[in-house]
Amino acid sequence: MLGRRSRLPWFAGLLIATHFAVTPAAAAEPYDPWPGLAQDIFNNRAMNDGAGLIAIEMPVRAEDAAIVPVTLRATLPPGDVRRVVAITLVIDQNPAPMAARFELGPDASVSEISTRVRVNNYTDVHAVAELSDGQLYVTKTYVKASGGCSAPAAKNAEEAKGRLGQMRFRQFAKAAEGPASGTREAQIMIGHPNNSGLQMDQVTQLYFPAFFVNELRVWQDDSLVLAMEGGISISEDPNIRFTYIPNGAKRFRVEAKDTEGHVFQNEWKVEGSGT
Repeated sequence: MLGRRSRLPWFAGLLIATHFAVTPAAAAEPYDPWPGLAQDIFNNRAMNDGAGLIAIEMPVRAEDAAIVPVTLRATLPPGDVRRVVAITLVIDQNPAPMAARFELGPDASVSEISTRVRVNNYTDVHAVAELSDGQLYVTKTYVKASGGCSAPAAKNAEEAKGRLGQMRFRQFAKAAEGPASGTREAQIMIGHPNNSGLQMDQVTQLYFPAFFVNELRVWQDDSLVLAMEGGISISEDPNIRFTYIPNGAKRFRVEAKDTEGHVFQNEWKVEGSGT
């Protein structure tokens, strides 16, 4: 036996040793922050599958990681008497994952919200809908983007300062295009740098401090349409577009606050209100 083993080709042992040396170890499972985020943000409440009830739309690969479009849609099945109370947007791999929480007015029937966000790494993005019975429903998508939270501001500091708090309001459906009770669409745009705290001043090599719109409320007269609690993931010059059901109000009112205590307010006549 020993003689036979000694007659093995001289390189056999080398091949075996090389095989074990170069075979990579099993890759470690990538870290998934979602379980921890669900516990921290939602107090570990039970999550139901949101398919057919809550949807999230984002590009698979973002053209610009600093302004990634996102649309949230909530649709209750026919006969479901509950309503959607709030929708929370979570960008799992961002430094501050909770991008925004939208509270929906009880009578506004908001079913779609669109905005623009920063995405810092390839990541899952979750949308969680809370219903009036306290149940949570979740869905997710995956986005390929990186560097959005540290990308330089599109506007210089002086230009951004001059636009601070300026608001624009748009309505997209004319009264003549359908019944006044039908779904309408509106958009609020706020001039604000929405600094993430991760952007560097290329001259001083210092980081701009975080400075962003953290509260937004929209009313039809005195009836709440939606409220937003925002974070650093909302892009520069926050832009919120939403659907709603008119209630006969004459005015749209908007109030926004930022992390330095500024309060911005404005109001606009509702198209077709007649006054």
